[in-house]
Amino acid sequence: MSIVNTEGIFIGANQQNQVSDYSKERSLVAFGAGKTIALWNPLDPNNRGVITTLKGHNADVTCVNFIHGTNILVSASEDFHVKIWKFQDDSCTNPLLECIQTIEHHTQTIVSLTVLPSMIIIGCANGLVSIWTQDPSNEDLFKLGHEFAIEKNVLPLSLTLSNILDNKYMLAIGGTNVHVFIFSFTINQETNSVNNFKLATKLEGHEDWIKSIAFRHQETPGDYILCSGSQDRYIRLWRIKINDLIEHVEDNVDNLALLNNKQYIFDVDSDLKVCIIFEALIMGHDDWISSLQWHETRLQLLASTADTALMVWEPDQASGIWVCNLRLGEISSKGASTATGSSGGFWSCLWFIHNDEDYILTNGRTGAWRLWSSKDNLVTEQSLAITGPTKDVTDVCWSPDGKYLLSTSLDQTTRLYAPWLFNADGSRRSVRTWHEFSRPQIHGYDMVCVEALNNSRFVSGGDEKILRSFDEPKGVAEILHKFVDLSIEANEEMPESASVPVLGLSNKATEDIAEEDEDEEDENNETKNISYDLVHSLDTPPMEDTLQRHLLWPEIEKLYGHGYETTCLDVTSDGQLVASACRSNTPQHSVIRIFDTKTWLEMKITLGFHSLTITRLRFSHDGKYLLAVCRDRKWSVWERNFEDNSFTLLQGHEKPHSKIIWDGEWAPTEFGNCFFTASRDRSIKSWVFDDVQKEYVEQNLIKHTKPVTALAVYDKVVGNKLFIAAGLENGDIIIYKYDAGGFELLTKLDDKITPADKVARLRWSTNNTGGDNQLFLASASNDNSTRIYSVKY
Repeated sequence: MSIVNTEGIFIGANQQNQVSDYSKERSLVAFGAGKTIALWNPLDPNNRGVITTLKGHNADVTCVNFIHGTNILVSASEDFHVKIWKFQDDSCTNPLLECIQTIEHHTQTIVSLTVLPSMIIIGCANGLVSIWTQDPSNEDLFKLGHEFAIEKNVLPLSLTLSNILDNKYMLAIGGTNVHVFIFSFTINQETNSVNNFKLATKLEGHEDWIKSIAFRHQETPGDYILCSGSQDRYIRLWRIKINDLIEHVEDNVDNLALLNNKQYIFDVDSDLKVCIIFEALIMGHDDWISSLQWHETRLQLLASTADTALMVWEPDQASGIWVCNLRLGEISSKGASTATGSSGGFWSCLWFIHNDEDYILTNGRTGAWRLWSSKDNLVTEQSLAITGPTKDVTDVCWSPDGKYLLSTSLDQTTRLYAPWLFNADGSRRSVRTWHEFSRPQIHGYDMVCVEALNNSRFVSGGDEKILRSFDEPKGVAEILHKFVDLSIEANEEMPESASVPVLGLSNKATEDIAEEDEDEEDENNETKNISYDLVHSLDTPPMEDTLQRHLLWPEIEKLYGHGYETTCLDVTSDGQLVASACRSNTPQHSVIRIFDTKTWLEMKITLGFHSLTITRLRFSHDGKYLLAVCRDRKWSVWERNFEDNSFTLLQGHEKPHSKIIWDGEWAPTEFGNCFFTASRDRSIKSWVFDDVQKEYVEQNLIKHTKPVTALAVYDKVVGNKLFIAAGLENGDIIIYKYDAGGFELLTKLDDKITPADKVARLRWSTNNTGGDNQLFLASASNDNSTRIYSVKY
């Protein structure tokens, strides 16, 4: 039996305003990541990254909330369900949660959520808001207490709940309307039922939808502040007082309706009167307000916005006017606003104290988190956080030496991951953790496939008709040498850095851009120096702002020929040839094109046999054979003539499987002339070349419960057997030992560490630096995750 451990999980946060929360009790951040909930300890001294992902939802997670003071986590999703999770232990390093209840009451997407101990309030995309209270006889069960519609055609985008006094509550709702809706109700403490529910008032002043809203409880009992942030770019503060603290003020509404001190007075119960009055208008943001957080102890407000800015506001001691005392993030580029269709900026933010130090976290468009800390509330320091794709991961490949991993995703990026083994001073780290060290390609098309030509060059394909090849810049080579101990290949022509020209899709070496436009030479040289110097001086793996701008790889060539979008590619082990295929429903386009990497030209003859889209191409380890598997349920094997690099069809099998063949893979050369195919018909088959019949014949077969979508064969024979990893449509990963006698189950990965959706690709690393009898396995999945496992056997 083998032992499988998760080495690294890379998955980005969803673009939702209430997608994350922080548990002070466990030092854990929970955030929606695709259809899973990712758990991460941002204070981990070893920077381990995402610890685990919770499966259960069937669509993107929209809201996550810890019920503070309890061991309950609540999540909501576009699958219409709300799930209640309970911690089964107190572990922060390996938390174990179990779903104890799924609320299936709603008929549309859950868009907002707020919680208090023993109460959950859910906002749904059909305009209904429901209050769920804890069952007095079973604390693990929440029951529906009340459901209501806010107002016709108003959707609840943000909710906040306050326990004003005893069993009396106030609910503030912001949504697709310019008003803040205030509801009040009481709770029967014996039955936990909702009573005296009513719309108390509507607060006026905003000019656009309200995206975030939050109560702050003052030290004085009965004195509160409510903040509301809107798409009108303004934050409004409302003072709330009860009973004897209410002061009568003459209403005074100005002509602009931006500023007024109108009093909103209402009764929650016979013994509780509430007054709400507008207190302050905060102006200074350039785009939509996405998230608001109050400080735990000080009268300060943190706002994240779509203009990539984080700002901390507080009242000036002398005048009482709210001013910005801290700004984080970036200065937004001209035109990069939601008004122009940009989805940039920050989506949610978190603010907490740990050991008398303030921590601010935010996630942005790229799915990555950024982390700042401050000891004196004046000077902040940015720390290493986590990154990950935000859409389906389509392909992964290891460098030929197996020391780093490349991945492609439908989020239009190619990313490079490697283990952080050494500190900047050259000392070896006590713990190995995996990080994103470079983002070689940020593209305008969804990325589909990638393959390394050598340790410093790769070729990739996206939803376009051309392939692109890239060279490693000096800055990336140096940080991989510094932190991962990768040797730098001697190359005098190696560019220092790369950037994307305005309105361009091709990464270019900064030197080339300068040559093309002499008028901007000084500016580009300055940019080049900034990028290289910044990367050269890193003390930790790069953070998101560096990855986005300074760690691109320059593009060296484009490979043309296909008539439709690329679907797969492979490279010979010597890096001389590239084979690729594209989407097709006709034999004319269902061909394999071969490119020579010395000339970057296509070979004259295309390889035609199939009639639909080819799903995978794989060269044998000695480069002699090329295997193609296809949606037309056929496979073909082509033999290479090494003298002129021409290919001839050795064998084409018309009916090897009854459904689509998703993947194919060769056995190591020393095992014999043998390959494997994986199909939607739930089977894996092995095919061995019969010297008598002069063709490949089926040797063994194994069936599964779900379609097999990915296959990986380790490229060395271990104890006369092969290691084969299979990925299924539901995310399961199974590892087998194989010899001529058939498949022998080695291990099935624990459901808690496998992806939550189809496994798109599996690849074994050739590098075993983890120690004896240990291998690394990488997976790409439709659940937006790239995962790296260590397998001990």
